[in-house]
Amino acid sequence: MSSDPWGRVDETGTVYVRTADGEQVVGSWAAGSPEEALAYFERKYEGLVVEIGLLEKRVQTTDLSAKDAQTAIDHLREQVDAHHAVGDLDALRGRLDKLVETVEARREERKQQRAKQSDQARKAKEDLVTEAEQLAQSDQWRAAGERLRALVDTWKGLPRLDRKSDDELWHRFSHARSAFSKRRKAHFAQLDAQREEARRTKERLVAEAEALSDSTDWGPTAARYRELMTQWKAAGRAQREHEDDLWNRFRGAQDVFFAARGSVFAERDAEQAENLKLKEELAEEAEKLLPIGDLKSARAAFRSINERWEAIGHVPRDARPKVEGRMHAVERAMQEAEEAEWRRTNPEARARAEGLTGQLQAAVDKLRAQIDQARAQGNNAKADKLERELEGRQALLDQALKGLQEFGG
Repeated sequence: MSSDPWGRVDETGTVYVRTADGEQVVGSWAAGSPEEALAYFERKYEGLVVEIGLLEKRVQTTDLSAKDAQTAIDHLREQVDAHHAVGDLDALRGRLDKLVETVEARREERKQQRAKQSDQARKAKEDLVTEAEQLAQSDQWRAAGERLRALVDTWKGLPRLDRKSDDELWHRFSHARSAFSKRRKAHFAQLDAQREEARRTKERLVAEAEALSDSTDWGPTAARYRELMTQWKAAGRAQREHEDDLWNRFRGAQDVFFAARGSVFAERDAEQAENLKLKEELAEEAEKLLPIGDLKSARAAFRSINERWEAIGHVPRDARPKVEGRMHAVERAMQEAEEAEWRRTNPEARARAEGLTGQLQAAVDKLRAQIDQARAQGNNAKADKLERELEGRQALLDQALKGLQEFGG
C-alpha cells in the first residue's frame, strides 16, 4: 500500500483522496505500482490547479462575461467534486468559491457600470433632443443644418436605452429635425419665389434702361436712371445665375448714356468757358464808360455792348453771378445818370425847387433883420435865439441851392 499526505492506494489498487469530509474514492489502478497510481492522479490535480489559475487570471485581466466565467467555474467544480485527482481538493473548492465571489462582484460592478452608462446615455440623448428642439426654431439654416447632422452622428455613437425610453427620445429628436427641414424648405421656397420676382422686376428695369441709353434728353433721363437705380436696390437679389448678367446689362446701358452725356457736357463746358472769356471782355469794355460824362454817347455805347452780350451763349453757372454783376453795376450807374438828367430837365421839379429856395431865402433875410433889431434894442437873449434858428434855416437854404444847381440854375 502506498500513500502521500492527500491520498493513498490500498492493496486492491483502489485510490483514495483525503478531504474535509473524509476519504473519497478517486479510482482504481491495476496497471502498475501504487506510486505510479498516485503520481497519475496528482498530475490530474496539477492540471486542475493550472486550469483554475488560468480562469482566475482571465477573470481578473480580461472582459470575460460573468455568464461565461460562471460556466467555466461550474465545469471545474464538477471535476473537483468528481474526486478524480489527488491533492488539496478543499483548497481548490475554496479558490472556486472565491472566484464565484469575484465574478459576482464583477457582475454587480458591471451592472452598476451599465446603469451609470445608461444614465449617462439617457442624459446625453436628452441633451441632444433639447438642442435639436432649439435648433428646430433657428433661422441660421446652414449652421443649424450642419449641427443637426452632427447631432445624428453623435446619437448613433451612443448606446441604446430600454426600448420605450429610446423610442420616445428618438421620436422627439426626429420630430425636431423634421420641423427644421420643413421650415427650411418653406423658407427657401419663399426665397426662390422672391428671387424669381426680383428677376422679373430687374428684367423690366434692364429693358427700360437699355431703351433710355440713346436718349439725349439729359436732365430727365439722368433723373430717371437714378429712379431706376433706387428701384433696382429695392427689388432684392435675383437667382445667382441671373443676377450678374442682369446687373452687367443694367450698368452697361447707364454707361452708354452717361458716356454720351459726358461727351456733350465736355463740349458744352468748353463752349461756356469761351463764352465767359467774351463776356468778361465786354464787362471790361462797359466798365470803361464809368464815370459817365456824355450820357447820350454812353447810352449808345452800352446798348451796343449789351446787344453783343445777349448774342453770346451761356457761361459756367458758378461764374455767372460775378460777370453779370459787373454789367449790372454799369447798368445801375447808367440809370442813376438818366434819373439825374431827368430831374435836371423837369420843369415842374425845377419850379418847386426855385419856390422852396425863394421861401427859404426870404425867411433867412427876415431872421437877419430881426436879429439886427434885437441887438439894437439890447435884447441879446432874443438875438442869440434867433441866430440859432437862422443856422437851421441857412442849412436848409444851402441844401436847396445845391439841389437847384442840379437843374442848371
